[in-house]
Amino acid sequence: MAQLDVQPKKHSSTWLWIIFFILAVGAAVLLYNGCNRTSPLRVDATDTTAHDSTKKDSNVIVTTQPDWNKIDLNIPKEQYDEITDTAIIVKGNDQYTIYSLGENILFKKGQSTLQPSSEVTLKQVASSLIKRYKDANIGVYGHTDSVGNTATNKALGEARAKAVKEWLNKKGGLPDDQVSVHSLGEQQPVAPNSTESGRALNRSVEIVAFPNKAAQ
Repeated sequence: MAQLDVQPKKHSSTWLWIIFFILAVGAAVLLYNGCNRTSPLRVDATDTTAHDSTKKDSNVIVTTQPDWNKIDLNIPKEQYDEITDTAIIVKGNDQYTIYSLGENILFKKGQSTLQPSSEVTLKQVASSLIKRYKDANIGVYGHTDSVGNTATNKALGEARAKAVKEWLNKKGGLPDDQVSVHSLGEQQPVAPNSTESGRALNRSVEIVAFPNKAAQ
């Protein structure tokens, strides 16, 4: 009888290499994905704040504030149909309009209390202001001649300007915060103070309407 020589099968090392290779590839893929995982989006709070501030600023309406110290009182005369009182002198340019009223129309000499007869004149001015300059900044200037000392004239000019402002607010229909007071006293005369006629012209009140360009 022939002898059957049976030996255990040798496992091929090829499968071992294949399995090792698969494991190695899998590990490499996992490692690669881990290193290149997308990082969360970082927001720079500083830049966002700056951007928002710019956006907010772009929505702010900037109003035009007049330089009350640079009003030229000698600008050309204007003619408004609603102004029929010859005691009111209207002057204007492309920036502002001036309603000029003499002292003799509004006050007694050296006083700051409005005369009753001045109301008719002030009503015309107030109506014109509301018609043409409803949203304007309005400044009331008090002027005097050079007789007396500078401080007294300054105080008188301010008192007269305040009296006119108060009338415009209470009886003229203009809001209180729309009208400001400015006293020039004897400064910026419109005529020489060397003559009585010149001094009379310098004793006046100017109501200046400075349109708010941003509101137009």
